[in-house]
Amino acid sequence: MRKSLVLITAIVFLLVAPRFAWSQAKVATAGAQFLELGVSARAIGMGDAFLATSDDASAVYYNPAGLTQIANREVMFTHVSYLADINYDFAALAYPATKFGGTWGVGFYMLNAGDMDMTHPEHTYGSGQTFTAKDYALSLSYARNLTDRFSVGGTLKLIDELLDTERSIGWAADMGTLYNTGFRGFKIAMVVSNFGPDLKFIEEDCPLPMNFKFGAAFDIIRNADHKAIFCVEGSHPNDNMEKFNAGVEYWFRDMFSVRFGDHFEYDAGGISAGVGLRLSVSGRKLNFDYGYHDMGLLEGFHRFSVGVSF
Repeated sequence: MRKSLVLITAIVFLLVAPRFAWSQAKVATAGAQFLELGVSARAIGMGDAFLATSDDASAVYYNPAGLTQIANREVMFTHVSYLADINYDFAALAYPATKFGGTWGVGFYMLNAGDMDMTHPEHTYGSGQTFTAKDYALSLSYARNLTDRFSVGGTLKLIDELLDTERSIGWAADMGTLYNTGFRGFKIAMVVSNFGPDLKFIEEDCPLPMNFKFGAAFDIIRNADHKAIFCVEGSHPNDNMEKFNAGVEYWFRDMFSVRFGDHFEYDAGGISAGVGLRLSVSGRKLNFDYGYHDMGLLEGFHRFSVGVSF
C-alpha cells in the first residue's frame, strides 16, 4: 500500500510541477520544427508517451538514456505520411558496445515537403514555377548505466534546413536520464532536447525548439502471456505551454500488441492507436508497427515502422 502511494505521488508531481516552473510561453518563436516530430509508430500508438519506455532504436530520438535497455544490435526504419503530400523518414541504429561500457546510437531524419507552387502578386493563378523545402538531421548518441537502475545518455545532432536555394546548418544536443525504481516496472525519465545555438536562415536568427520533458511508466499486468504498461509524459517547449501525453500498450505472449493513447493541450492533437507484431526468424527479431493519430479538424496521419534486432 505504501509503495502504491509513493507511485501515485510521484506521477502527480511529474505532471504538476512544471506548471509552477514556467509562467508564460513564446508561441511559434522556434524554428526547425521537424525536430519535434515523433519517429516511432509504436510511440504514436501510445500517444507519444514514450520517454520512460524507450527500449528500442528510436531511443536515439525519445531518450538517449533508454539505449541502455537494448541488449542486441538493432536497426529501425519509419515512414510517416502527413497531409499535403509531406513525407517524413527516419532510420536508426543501436549498437551495444561492451568495450566502451555503454551503447551507441545513430539516427537519420528527413522531412520532404515536395514541390510547391510559387505564387506572385501579378499572377492570380500562380507563376508556373515551383520550389521545395527539405529538412535533414544526423545524430550520434551514447548511453551508459551509472548504477544497475540509473542510466544517462546524450545525443549530438547536425541539422540542415533547405528552402529552395537557401539553407541553414546548425547543431543541437539532447541529454536524458532513466531511473528504474524496481517496483512494478516503475520508471522515471527526464530529457532536455534540442539545446543549441540559434539557426541563421538568410539574415534572420531563429532559436531551436528546445524542450524539457519528463515521464513515467509502470506495469499494469506482467505474466507469461500478458503484459500491459501505462505511460504518462509532460513537456514544456520553449515556444508553447505545457503539453501532456498518456498511453497504454498491451502485449500478448510478446508477439502481438495493441496500443492506445491521447494528446492533451495540443493545438491539433487527439487520440491515437496502433498495433504491433514481433517475430523471431533465424535468430533475429523482427518488429512491425503501425500507428494512427487523429488530428481533429486536420487529416489524421499514418506511421509505419520496421525494426530488426540481431
